[in-house]
Amino acid sequence: MATPFDVFLVTPERAVWSGQATIVVARGSEGEVGIQNAHAPMLIELGIGPLFIQPAEGERLAAAVDGGFLHVITVNEETRVDILAEHAELSTEIDVDLARRQKAEAERRLEAGDDGRALADLARATVRLDLRE
Repeated sequence: MATPFDVFLVTPERAVWSGQATIVVARGSEGEVGIQNAHAPMLIELGIGPLFIQPAEGERLAAAVDGGFLHVITVNEETRVDILAEHAELSTEIDVDLARRQKAEAERRLEAGDDGRALADLARATVRLDLRE
């Protein structure tokens, strides 16, 4: 069995989740990364995407993350992962109806030529729907 390590998922508004985990998988701005105990120290910028945490006990958690940073530090082969997200919500907290409305609105704005924030809004809504549907 994999050695558990400390994980903290926080936003400016709240602590979303913390505990012991055996693996964390996140989408960075340059691709996906998987973290286990004794991982090399790193700091990556997070993109809009899913985050998966396998707690040391219990079922895998999924969250929608809208940017931020993931920081890994390992000292004496003990790892700590801090996910500092601009916004994050666990899959169980996602309002599917709201995400559908946000996706439809972003698609409408894209069709109207408003691609400034519409692409990011569409990505956010799509991640949430993918985690719930």
